[in-house]
Amino acid sequence: MSNMSLTPLFRRSIGFDRFNDLFDYAMQSEAPNYPPYNIEKTGDNQYRIVVATAGFKEDELSIHLENLVLTIAGKPSEQKHDQNVEILHKGIARRSFKLSLRLDEHIEVQHADYENGLLTIELQRIIPEEKLPRQIPIGAKRQAVIESSQQDQLS
Repeated sequence: MSNMSLTPLFRRSIGFDRFNDLFDYAMQSEAPNYPPYNIEKTGDNQYRIVVATAGFKEDELSIHLENLVLTIAGKPSEQKHDQNVEILHKGIARRSFKLSLRLDEHIEVQHADYENGLLTIELQRIIPEEKLPRQIPIGAKRQAVIESSQQDQLS
């Protein structure tokens, strides 16, 4: 399965070279299962990442964005254990983690909140005006170039 080639898909597309790298990365790496997280679409251009970080304090968590990769990390501080307490079952995992998610080029992090053991990161797709759909007039550019060159000759 890791030898899958996307070359046929690229015959009718231009500028999707990164896509191939993204698929290669997805096929090679295992999806992390700790900590549990949700990726939610809350509107046409709004997204939310919710990470369950029970037992972590806010200052033990960090969010970093570099080269369109959002990295969420947690490093618990050392806790002193009471010598009089014997743990019979330890089901609360407070281990370090690093969760990396690749963002599309127009996705921007709006803000992050931490409440009740859930780290919530709000994202929004902000499409620049030059990237919005537009109608391309036929022959208009050629006419503008001709008029521009005529004005240059008169000057």
